[in-house]
Amino acid sequence: MPQRFLPFKAAAAAAKAMMTVEKAIDESGLEHSLLELVKLRASQINGCSFCVHMHAADARKSGETEMRLYLLNAWRDSPLYSDRERVALAWTEALTLIAEKGAPDEIYKQLEEQFTDTEQANLTMAIGAINLWNRVQVAAGASHPTSSK
Repeated sequence: MPQRFLPFKAAAAAAKAMMTVEKAIDESGLEHSLLELVKLRASQINGCSFCVHMHAADARKSGETEMRLYLLNAWRDSPLYSDRERVALAWTEALTLIAEKGAPDEIYKQLEEQFTDTEQANLTMAIGAINLWNRVQVAAGASHPTSSK
């Protein structure tokens, strides 16, 4: 299926602004590995193959293990994730599926135990940003590369 439109070309100013948001999130002090897990998990939920491919590849390049990537959609049942990662993933799922149950207080209480106010805000911004990217790429009909390179 051909791509419907090219977001970076068709909405260059908005795409540039989103890249500024991404840079701020990347420089927020949150662990790069945590951000990649969050981006990958939201992309899995949203069915964005372009973003799943990109964030799995980025995570591997940054040293993430294959097993943690394979088990990400079953993180609740795997001992491979830290408490901090678990609550970030729970928050990611809640906000990605926000229409179902909102942002539950029980997850937020766990978030408060693991993250400072600034980290909570930056994590929430990261989740919002990846959800926007997912929606843009799915709407645009973007597809992931077919080579393994």
